[in-house]
Amino acid sequence: MQMKALIAMVSLILIASPVVAQVMPCEELKAQIEAKIKNNGVKEFTLTIVDKDAAEDGKVVGTCDGGSKKIVYRRGG
Repeated sequence: MQMKALIAMVSLILIASPVVAQVMPCEELKAQIEAKIKNNGVKEFTLTIVDKDAAEDGKVVGTCDGGSKKIVYRRGG
């Protein structure tokens, strides 16, 4: 019985992970993404927080503030 409860809990956490990322404040998520990019050895890049409907000049790497904003990544200086 305990094993089934553990499996159910882990499944719920994995399903809810994308939702948690959307609710996260933009500056906090941006800092996490920035750390991951730097750990991958990328030295010159920009991350910009824009409204969800704004046209982006780069790759969208996250959404935040309940899905009202997105974080755009551009490589280079």
